[in-house]
Amino acid sequence: MTSPRNDVVVRVESPTEQRNPRTADIDRVPTLDVLRMINDEDRTVPAAVARALPDLAIAVDLGVAAISSGGRVHYVGAGTSGRLATLDAAELVPTFNAPDDWFVAHHAGGTEALVRAVEEVEDHSGAAQIRRYATGKDLVVGVTASGRTPFVIGALEEAHTLGARTVLVSNNASVPFTPDVLVTLDTGPEAIAGSTRMKAGSAQKLVLTSFSTAVMVKLGRTYSNLMVSMRATNAKLRGRTIRILHEATGLPANDCEQALAESSGDLKVALVHLLAGVPADRAAAALEDTQGHVRDALGRLAG
Repeated sequence: MTSPRNDVVVRVESPTEQRNPRTADIDRVPTLDVLRMINDEDRTVPAAVARALPDLAIAVDLGVAAISSGGRVHYVGAGTSGRLATLDAAELVPTFNAPDDWFVAHHAGGTEALVRAVEEVEDHSGAAQIRRYATGKDLVVGVTASGRTPFVIGALEEAHTLGARTVLVSNNASVPFTPDVLVTLDTGPEAIAGSTRMKAGSAQKLVLTSFSTAVMVKLGRTYSNLMVSMRATNAKLRGRTIRILHEATGLPANDCEQALAESSGDLKVALVHLLAGVPADRAAAALEDTQGHVRDALGRLAG
């Protein structure tokens, strides 16, 4: 008979794996109190994100620089982190009319793993994925609650070898790879130990949407807080563009419709055409000269 070993040490590598003393009785309380416990934990997420904003700002500037120089932003993740990253990348095309290759998501296990758990895929290095799709012009953003997911760390290491800039979004400050930017989300232990789809995932979602939205803003895909980088390709979008033009200019809908028609359905061109009071072709040329930045185009026309 084998004697039990007494020299085994159990190490908890990530704060998200630790037990949360505030929810120790979550299985003994009424349903409403279960939800209150979860909600109380969720309330700590925005503060964790706020503490990471200075580092996130650096990451945003790296993303803008990558795309402006002809590169791309790559998201790399597994499980919840990978699904959130994939969702964020997918939504940038319809929201900002961004080219579909500006943001590329690499999820451990591929498409199949997006809809159901695929065992052990996160334990395989993502180096080959990055080697195949990334270049030294790119920014590679790894997202992982533990900060140690082999798929993510392998991808970042390969990105560094290629000369690409790297960002690691982690809920654990202790990581085995030193990226150009470490965005630490100190969300602490989950309501249910190890369930990183909860606070850790919520924090990652906020960071990803903030990151990509800020990149789009800095690249001129908005005017003020309006989405102006869309094209009116159907009746629904045509109505939305008219509303945006009205909001931005204060002009009647008929004037906005006419401007949109003169601008071949290009909302940005119509907007500059109306605000600057110049023909649509001059508005289009000013936008081309300023890489699509409405405010810069207006400034150039005013000068």
